[in-house]
Amino acid sequence: MTRGSCLCGTVRWEADAPFTRMRHCHCSMCRKAHGAPFATYLSVPRDRYRLVAGAANVTGYQSSVQYHRAFCSTCGSVVPSTENGGDVDMPAGCLDDDPGIRPGMHIFTGSKAAWDVIADSLPRAVAYEAGNGRAPVALSREHAPDASESLRGSCLCDGVAYEITEPFRVAYHCHCHRCQKARSAAHTTNGSVARDSFRYLRGEDLVVHYAVPDAITFTHSFCRVCGSGMVKPGGDRPFVTVPLASLDDDPVIRPFNRIFMNYTVPWFPVADNLPQFGESPDKRPLDYFQDA
Repeated sequence: MTRGSCLCGTVRWEADAPFTRMRHCHCSMCRKAHGAPFATYLSVPRDRYRLVAGAANVTGYQSSVQYHRAFCSTCGSVVPSTENGGDVDMPAGCLDDDPGIRPGMHIFTGSKAAWDVIADSLPRAVAYEAGNGRAPVALSREHAPDASESLRGSCLCDGVAYEITEPFRVAYHCHCHRCQKARSAAHTTNGSVARDSFRYLRGEDLVVHYAVPDAITFTHSFCRVCGSGMVKPGGDRPFVTVPLASLDDDPVIRPFNRIFMNYTVPWFPVADNLPQFGESPDKRPLDYFQDA
């Protein structure tokens, strides 16, 4: 039996092996919904899946005609949806146990984020794998801005939109357990910009901020309509934290390193050559703003 739960622990589920498949998905919708460079889903026949607790907290969003997404209304973690036909897809980043199975391929690599690198040797499909039968669906908001333009970002439902008028100063992949749960993914990829350079264009009232009770600073921000990971407020700090997956534009910056590697998931072995830190990096985001 494999168990899973959201960041706040309200929504909990379990499933029995054997599982059907496990895949990394790089489509624009999964990236927006998770606020992560890619989503990893473990599929199981619905008669082997059980929602144990938190049914009242499960909120749904129909991201396309063919796919329904679900998330916890309290903390924003993506959780399994039982509204799609066939197997139930469980977001692997929220698993509490090692499922045993490993991802078999990358799908929608044609929609991969420009700032993310696929470094392993798993098979790749530009859209769905051969024989899937579904028609690919993608967002059309992404474009390459010129140097004079602001960077834009938005949630999956497009209810929240923002702009950034100054360049990113730091970007990194974070593998901590809280980021895994919050993004329901192997890790998140965040960047930091000056607080004064960020502003909402619309939908600020749709953004929910969930502060983990036993954490000093960890807050997960998300759209209450579609669950997409959103910009974390800066508080009294001179910067805000932006999930790069929420951007509609190429941020130009590329991740500097991987942090909190002591908590990596067993089903995503890191294969690139970026510098790694077991816990926090030597230079934290605040340092990039204090040195300016």
